[in-house]
Amino acid sequence: MHLMKIALVSALVGVSSLAVAVHLSAGQIGRVSPHESTSAAIDGSDITITYGRPSMRGRTIFGSLVPYGRVWCPGADEATTLDGNRTLQIGTLTVPPGPHTIWIRPTAEIWTFIVSKERSGFHTAYNASADLGSVEMTKRTLEKPVEQLTFAIVKNPNGRGGLVTLSWETTEASVPFTVQ
Repeated sequence: MHLMKIALVSALVGVSSLAVAVHLSAGQIGRVSPHESTSAAIDGSDITITYGRPSMRGRTIFGSLVPYGRVWCPGADEATTLDGNRTLQIGTLTVPPGPHTIWIRPTAEIWTFIVSKERSGFHTAYNASADLGSVEMTKRTLEKPVEQLTFAIVKNPNGRGGLVTLSWETTEASVPFTVQ
């Protein structure tokens, strides 16, 4: 009788462990917006942006899904992060090393890039009191739509430093930076 109880408990623990493993795997596979990162080494600094990549899926994005005049986390699920191992100068904003969440306030004309002191968070939990600062972005209209939100970090073609660029729908917005 004692051996039967041990066998039953072992079987239940095994089934329970399998159920947990299947649930965890399904949670990762079932993401609508895949999580990715883009990295670059620019002027001696390793810089990475980690974000969820939502798709247009036939939707109007800017001015609709992403309303104008409200702060938006450019990504899905967890807040988008900017991480560097050296101090970055983004416009007039000095950004110390380490991960920071990034946010954007888009309008029909002007986009603002916001860097938070928070290292992580959820993409809808914007905390203005944690803002490190903000700078205006350069915005342009693309000829062909970009289906999935895409970030890029590239060497500045016009001089020192680099550019952080976001492209989605028919909008591209960028902000230059230098490494301190």
